[in-house]
Amino acid sequence: MSKDNGKQQDQKVISKMFKRSCFLFSSFNMVKMQGYGYEYAMLPAIDEFYKDDPEGKRAAIERHSSFFNCTYETAPFIMGLNAAMEKENSQNPDFDPDSINAIKAALMGPLSGIGDSIFWGTLRLIAAGIGIPLAMKGNILGPILFLIIYHIPSIFTRYKLLQIGYTSGEKFISSAFNSGLFELITNCATIVGLIMVGAMTASSVTIKTALKWNMAGTTLKLQSILNSIMPGLLPLLLTLAILVLLRKKVKVIYLLFGVIILGIIGAFLGIF
Repeated sequence: MSKDNGKQQDQKVISKMFKRSCFLFSSFNMVKMQGYGYEYAMLPAIDEFYKDDPEGKRAAIERHSSFFNCTYETAPFIMGLNAAMEKENSQNPDFDPDSINAIKAALMGPLSGIGDSIFWGTLRLIAAGIGIPLAMKGNILGPILFLIIYHIPSIFTRYKLLQIGYTSGEKFISSAFNSGLFELITNCATIVGLIMVGAMTASSVTIKTALKWNMAGTTLKLQSILNSIMPGLLPLLLTLAILVLLRKKVKVIYLLFGVIILGIIGAFLGIF
């Protein structure tokens, strides 16, 4: 394939990915969140780069159906970068495919912080501030202006970030891989990703026990004792227990109902 044909093919892949990225929230669920929408957006790249490698294609599809959650406007940058990495993985047998999800996990949090601040915290308020007063007066321009002010920057940002992620990512990956820098980046990205998952677990999972007893005229609270040993010990134990059960292929729906039943029984018995 000539260089020009290669660029045209890459542009076709980017265009298809951009159209599919509009459906990032399709099949949203509390287990993988945007995972399946992300996989759907990545399929044009996967189909193109692994068209002669069924096993590689299967592994890539499974790779991109994992957990993903990022601001709608900044997520395409990760898609573009992942697409460039998938291209390199399909061409280079020494490429580490684990780095693809490691980079994804590392960028979700920082890009969400930026995207939420700009689009949800600023642009949306500006659009609402202009549109709502007009809508309250019955002016049809109210909702129209709101959609235009918010979505034109949103669409432009999503497309450009996808393009930048793919083109800059392809050049960077090539130079970093040849210099040996990529292995260091992968390790750092893995560490950052684990930190983000750990922080999310600590802030999202909350369990406190109400057990207490009197001893020598003093009331001892089990939660205070556990906090003195390690704050967040109960949430950590529950998270690890669920992780073990997931690895044993226990269905998520069973785990959800199990946690609900455990909470109800524990509250009834005065444990929680």
